[in-house]
Amino acid sequence: MGISTTPVGGISQISITWLAGSLLLYNGQENFQTSIVNILSYVLHRADTVVENLTNLFSYLVSAKNVVPAELRGNIDGIHMQINLVSTTILNVTGNSSKDLGILFSPIRIYRIYVAAALIVLALLGFLFSILGIQCLVHILVIIGWMLITVTFILSGMSLLVHNVVADTCIAMDDWRQNPTADSALEDIIPKVDNEMTQQIFNVTKATTYGAVSGVNGAILNVSNADNPPDLGPPLYFNQSGPLMPVLCNPYNADLTDRQCAAGEVDFKNSTEVWRNYICEVSESGICITPGRVTPDGYNWMLLSTNVSYHLYFYSPFLINLVDSTFLKETLATIGKDHCPGLRRYSHRTYVGFITTSAALMLSLILWIIYAREQRNRAYTKKHMARHPVGHFNGAKVS
Repeated sequence: MGISTTPVGGISQISITWLAGSLLLYNGQENFQTSIVNILSYVLHRADTVVENLTNLFSYLVSAKNVVPAELRGNIDGIHMQINLVSTTILNVTGNSSKDLGILFSPIRIYRIYVAAALIVLALLGFLFSILGIQCLVHILVIIGWMLITVTFILSGMSLLVHNVVADTCIAMDDWRQNPTADSALEDIIPKVDNEMTQQIFNVTKATTYGAVSGVNGAILNVSNADNPPDLGPPLYFNQSGPLMPVLCNPYNADLTDRQCAAGEVDFKNSTEVWRNYICEVSESGICITPGRVTPDGYNWMLLSTNVSYHLYFYSPFLINLVDSTFLKETLATIGKDHCPGLRRYSHRTYVGFITTSAALMLSLILWIIYAREQRNRAYTKKHMARHPVGHFNGAKVS
């Protein structure tokens, strides 16, 4: 469909274009704001996950102090400061960046909504007044329209700037994933955890896991499975007898390198079930009165130590991901895959909406004036013709 050659048709078509551009602007802005909120919520959730995991990790480290050698207890106390520092840094950086982005985009969103609403009202009123030929009101709307054009061009530039910033940020995230050692402004939004500090936390966690498992195995080998003389009495002797208890698989060697389980060892998942078969019934003095290698109290202590060891080992992959930046890479990858396309699309839609409405508004202002002037000329002609009927010319009657 071509552009109408009549003023009314032209005004109608441009007004429709104007309304379409305003709706596109509003839709783009709302979806863009929603995407920003979703990204900030995701980033804060990831930060909370790190802090929660570190908090849980330290609670298990504290629990392990009762089952590890004395030299490890000091390391656990010392690592508390590092864990708090990492948690505080992550919360402060992500919290401040989210707050700053909210302060930046919220006023822009409000201004865009107001401008979009003003454009729609102006389009409807201008179309109505120009059709009715109310020239004085049309002139007032034209003045307001030129002011709005100035505002829309300014906001168009801001929208283009936001669109470019979004595109550059998404590219920067992909570049950082490929080269995580490079300094980046992204770390002001999503901080990269200090590798040395995280490595210290990881080393203490591994040492504590090794120490806790070694403590359990020491109790099994030196007490439960040992034929200690009766004169030693509890807890070294409690009339333990029967098949020997299997030891717990230690995931680490003494040098804290990874270790494979040996034949006959039980792992974290089935140890408690297997050891339950070795519990004996005890007398009031704590001596076994049935065959067995561990008392109920001894089993409960092994259960506690194994549970602590398991959870410390469970958090090892999380710490490894922090050390090698895998956690941050995954966060940026998810943002790039799930959020960046929408941000680019909606920021571009907002920019196009401003450009469309600005262009349509300029054309509308011109057509309003033309059509209002045409309406005035028609009214003047009708009035003149009513005073001077056809057939008269300069007051003379034509025969």
